[in-house]
Amino acid sequence: MREAHPVERAVGMAHYVSDAPGVGGHLRESPADFRVTEVEAFEPDPLDADAGAYPNVLARVTLRGWDTNDFASELSDRLGISRERVSWAGTKDKHAVTTQLFSVAKADPEAVRAVEIRDAEIELLGRTGRPVLFGDLAGNAFEITVRGVDAPEHADAITADLRAFASGDDASDVTTADGDTEPVTVGVPNYFGQQRFGSKRPVTHEVGLEILRGNWKGAVLAYVGNPADREPESTRKARQFAEETEDWAGALDRLPKRLGFERSMCHRLVERQEDGTGALDDEDYRAALEAVPSNLQRLFVNAAQSYAFNRMLSERLERGLPFHEPVAGDVVCFADADAPEGVALPDADRTQRVTEDRVSTVRRHCERGRAFVTAPLVGTETELADGEMGDIERAVLEDLDLDPADFDLPGEFESTGTRRAVLLRTDLAVTRAADDALAFAFTLPKGSYATVVLREYLKCDPDDL
Repeated sequence: MREAHPVERAVGMAHYVSDAPGVGGHLRESPADFRVTEVEAFEPDPLDADAGAYPNVLARVTLRGWDTNDFASELSDRLGISRERVSWAGTKDKHAVTTQLFSVAKADPEAVRAVEIRDAEIELLGRTGRPVLFGDLAGNAFEITVRGVDAPEHADAITADLRAFASGDDASDVTTADGDTEPVTVGVPNYFGQQRFGSKRPVTHEVGLEILRGNWKGAVLAYVGNPADREPESTRKARQFAEETEDWAGALDRLPKRLGFERSMCHRLVERQEDGTGALDDEDYRAALEAVPSNLQRLFVNAAQSYAFNRMLSERLERGLPFHEPVAGDVVCFADADAPEGVALPDADRTQRVTEDRVSTVRRHCERGRAFVTAPLVGTETELADGEMGDIERAVLEDLDLDPADFDLPGEFESTGTRRAVLLRTDLAVTRAADDALAFAFTLPKGSYATVVLREYLKCDPDDL
């Protein structure tokens, strides 16, 4: 089994599924090389529907080189409304061409239609009774071009390995014709990608782990301190100063302006020192963490859950347990019956524990795409698996000094947990483009990462993904 890049191993992705050498190359040479189109799961009413009953205007927006949050702010500014009235289904990468749904509450459709924003195309779809909320999509369709490929001839062998993983067959029995552009079904472990933890400084899960252990000061130091080799020297020195001195006013002077969240934490700690005796306690450090936006507070704990999940998948892989079908003790979830055609969407709210006498029956459901083997995103309501997978889940949590009860936390840090499919399966087409570039086309269910598929092909530094 081929070992993953050290940066990936640091976030729980220990191996590649494919033993074939990588093709090399890099993503996002230009936004047009990374195209993402949402698979929509939102049905609007007509634009002339009653505005009282359907107050939200739904739009399909194509963006080039826009951060989702930045575009929402720009759109609200142009309309002269509060930023809170603009919402969307999924956050997308800035270095891409993205097509996604936005809704604008209590807006005049003609005013939205008249807005002109650079590198943005707005198509009105209708009205809705409620705004589009995060997660209101079935998945994402990707068209991705990899440039600077060193060894495109390895792509077929990698595809054969991933086809075997998707079905449980022996890779030596799977053939992929040279230059075949027809989609084939491939599979990879459904890891959380590097973006979940920080591409250049993967520390988000470390912050979350300290929060879950009740070490609020340690969580602040993990985020504000904790210098990374890939950062500029001035940033590393500022973080080192904060870590070694715990002089938050001095750290505030040294941290670059662009590190707004770190500066917010330091500013809150300076305020607490000035308002109190100068000695800081757990409540002060928790207040510092709560100085950042609520979505980042949630992300800290979510990243810790994701790290534990990745560790569990890596251990399942090392033990040779199947991903495409269950073993006794596994917990499976069933497919969302309302998912659009072409998207196999797991429904984590419908689960079943697989007993010895049910293995063959549930295996058939998995073969037909009706059920998925899962692992936990641990929270207060998590019930761990039985059998060997249960042993894996408990061993990972013990190693991380975590327990489901640890997720009973105040405010945005609390999580009840859920389960997530361990196998990411998709129909994928690979074609040779000009200058030995490779073009990939595939669709993934929401919450899964395109880079988790592409890492198997490139086998490169995650910075190039």
